[in-house]
Amino acid sequence: MGRAEERRARQRGGRRAAPKRRRSAPADGRGRIRRLFTWKKVVGTFLGLCLLLMGAFIVLYMVIDIPEGNPEAELQSNVYKYSDGSIMARTGERNREIVDLAKIPKDVQRSFVASENKTFYSDTGVDLKGTARGVLNTLSGKGAQGGSTITQQYVKNYYLSQEQTVTRKLKELVISLKLDRDKSKDYILAGYINTSYYGRGAYGIQAAAQAYYRVDAEDLTVEQGAYLSALLQAPNQYDWAIASETGKKLVQERWNYVLDNMVEQKWLSRSDRQGMKFPQPEEPKAAAGMEGQTGYLVEAANYSLKKQLVAQGDAEDMEQAKALVDLGGYTVTLNIDKKKQAELEKSVKAKLTSKLDPDKREVDADVQAGAVSVDPKTGAVVAMYGGVDYIKHYTNNATRDDYQAASTFKPVILAAAVDQDAETQDGVPITAKTIYDGTSERPVMNGGQEVGFAPPNEDDKSYGDIDVQESMNQSVNSVFAQMGIDVGMPEVVKVAGQLGMDTEGMEAVPAQTLGSMGASPLEMAGVYATLDNHGKKVTPNIVKAAEHKDRAIEFPDPVGQQVISREAADTVTSVLTGVVDDGTAKTSVRDNPLRDGQVVAGKTGTSDNNKSAWFTGFTPELVTSVGLFGEDAKTHSQVPLYKAAGVDRVNGGGFPAEIWAAYTFGVMDGVSKFDLETKQGNAVKPSNTPSDTAPPSRTPTREESSEPPESESPPSQSPTSEPPESESPPEPPESESPSNSPSTEPPPGGGESTESDDPGFPGGDWP
Repeated sequence: MGRAEERRARQRGGRRAAPKRRRSAPADGRGRIRRLFTWKKVVGTFLGLCLLLMGAFIVLYMVIDIPEGNPEAELQSNVYKYSDGSIMARTGERNREIVDLAKIPKDVQRSFVASENKTFYSDTGVDLKGTARGVLNTLSGKGAQGGSTITQQYVKNYYLSQEQTVTRKLKELVISLKLDRDKSKDYILAGYINTSYYGRGAYGIQAAAQAYYRVDAEDLTVEQGAYLSALLQAPNQYDWAIASETGKKLVQERWNYVLDNMVEQKWLSRSDRQGMKFPQPEEPKAAAGMEGQTGYLVEAANYSLKKQLVAQGDAEDMEQAKALVDLGGYTVTLNIDKKKQAELEKSVKAKLTSKLDPDKREVDADVQAGAVSVDPKTGAVVAMYGGVDYIKHYTNNATRDDYQAASTFKPVILAAAVDQDAETQDGVPITAKTIYDGTSERPVMNGGQEVGFAPPNEDDKSYGDIDVQESMNQSVNSVFAQMGIDVGMPEVVKVAGQLGMDTEGMEAVPAQTLGSMGASPLEMAGVYATLDNHGKKVTPNIVKAAEHKDRAIEFPDPVGQQVISREAADTVTSVLTGVVDDGTAKTSVRDNPLRDGQVVAGKTGTSDNNKSAWFTGFTPELVTSVGLFGEDAKTHSQVPLYKAAGVDRVNGGGFPAEIWAAYTFGVMDGVSKFDLETKQGNAVKPSNTPSDTAPPSRTPTREESSEPPESESPPSQSPTSEPPESESPPEPPESESPSNSPSTEPPPGGGESTESDDPGFPGGDWP
C-alpha cells in the first residue's frame, strides 16, 4: 500500500472514529448538574444538616432551664361595677383545690391518660411528630394544630403561655424533656389534672368533680372520670348543660373513645365497659356571691367582653376569650342603673312571683320571667331581670332565645311595609288606614293564588273589614299574614335583621308573620329601641367600659346608622300607641294610675299553646321587653302556662304588661312625648269626632263567645280610626272587594278581643 492509500485509510478511520469522541464529551449543562448533585454530596449535606440541628438542639437544651410557675397562672379577680361606679361583684377567684394523686382513683387517673396520651407512661415526655407538625402549622399560618403529650400540655399550662409561636413550641419541647427526666410520671400527671380547666369556672379535678357531679375527686367513678377527661378538649362545647345537640353528640363520642382506649390498654375489662352508661352531669351551680340577679348581670357582661376580645383580635375564638377573662384582672363597669335595676326586680316580684304558689298549682313552678330595659338614645342596658335567682335557675331568661316572639313581631311587618312603600295585592299603598279582610282562617293570597296558609285569629274571631291600625290593636293574625305576603317575606326578614333580630336560618315563609321564630327579651328590646330611635340601629350593650390593668377595652358605639326610614319607624311607633290606648294592653297600661299622661307605644304577644307571653313597650326615654316562658322545672322542656298564678291563660296584656307598667311608671322622671314625623297612626290627632265617622262596611262574621280573663276587661269605648287632619278619606271604588281591595273606610268597632282556654293551633300565634 502506498503512502497515499495509507493516508486515505487514516482519514477514513478518523472520520469513523469522530462520532465516538463526540459521544464521550459533555453535550450540555445536565452533566454539570449530575456532577454537582452526586449521591455522596446529597448524603453529606443531609448529615451536615442533621448535625447542625442536633447541635442547635443541644445548645437549646443547655441554655433552657425549667422555669418558675407562670405568673399568669396565679390567682386574680375581676371587679364588676354599676354605672355609678359602686361595686356590684368581685369574681374570678380561681376555683381550684389541689389534691394528691393518691386520692384520685387509679381508673380515673388512667381515663385522662387514655383520653390525651396513651403512651404517657412509656414516652420521654414529648411527641416529636406532633411538635414538628405544630411548628410547621405555626410557620404556615394554620394556627394551633398538632398533638402533644400530657407532659407538654402541663408545661404549656403551668410554665409557659398559650401563644402559638415557634419559640414557645421549642421551649415546650426542651422543658418537657427535662421535666420528664427530673420528675416522676405521677408528679406530671397530678400537675396536669390539677391545673387544667374543665369549664364552669372549675380549675383542677377536685373543683370539676364538685361542679359536675357534686362529689369529691376521690369519689369519682371511672365513667365520671372519662367525662371530665373528655371535657378538656372543649370545656364549653362539651358542658352538657349548655351544649348544643352537636356538642352533646361529640362529647358522648369522646367519652366512648376514652373508655375504649382503656380497654385497649387493658386498664378496663370489656365486660365492665359494656355495662357502663353515660354519666349525665348535674345542672351548674353558680359560685358564691352570684346570688339573685348579680350572676345574670355578670354573665351577660362577660359574654359582651368576650365577644369584644375576639372582635379586636385579642382572642381567636370565644373559648380562648373565656380563658382570658377567667385569668382575671379585668375591671368591668356595666350600664346597669342601680335604681332601675331594683325597681325592675321589685316589679317582677309584686306583679308575678309573689302570686306564684307551686304547692297550690304545679304549673306555677314552671313560670320563668325575663326582662331587659334599654335607653334608646344610647343603647345602654339599664336594667335586666334574668330569673328568680342565678343560683336556682342558671339560664338567663333575659338573653335566652328559644321561645317564640309571637305577635311582638307584627310591628316588624308593618315597618317593612312602610319602609319599602309596599302595596296590597290590588296595588293600594299599605298605611295605617288601609282596609284588610280580618276574617279568621282566610286563605292568604299571592297573585290570585292561595299560598297554603290560612291562620285563625284568637278565639277564631272574624273582624270583616278592618284597618291596619285596629288590626295592630287587636293583633289580627289573618291581616298580618296577608300583609307579609304583600310586602314580600324576603323583605320582611331583611328588615327584621336590619332592626336587630337574628335572622340567620330564618326562613322567609308566611308562618313567620305570626312570630314563630325564637327571640330573647334583649333582642326584642333592641328592635323596639331602633323604632323608638327613629330608625337608627340600636344594639343593646350591657358593658359601659372595661379595663385590663392599664389597657382599656374599646367597645363599638351601640347606636349605629339609619336602617329604616324615619317615617317608617315613626309610623310604627304611632300605630303602636293604639295597642295601649285601644287594644290588648289598655287594661294593664292605659288605665294604670301611675301613668300620669305618659304616651306609651307597645305590643303584646302570646305564643302557640301559651308557652310564652310578651309585652314590649316604650316611651321616648325607655324601652323595656318583658317575657314569660313556660319551662318545666325538672326537665327544662317548654310547657304551656295555662292556669299559672290562677288565671286561665297567661296573656301578654296580663302579667308582662303589668310588670312593664309598674317598672316604667315607677322609674319615670317626668312625662315625655314622642317626636314623630308621620301623618299616620293612633298618635296622630284625628280631624273628626267619633260621631262624624262613617258606619262600618261590614260587621265581624263571628262574635266573641268567651268571657275575658281576670287580667283583661271589655273595651270601655269603641276605637276610632279617623284620618289625620292632613288627609281626607277617599271614596272606595265600587268594585272593591273586602278580602283583597283595601280602602280608607273606618273599620267596625268591637274593641279588644278576649282570650279563651283554646290551646292554640299548630304553628300559630295569639296577640
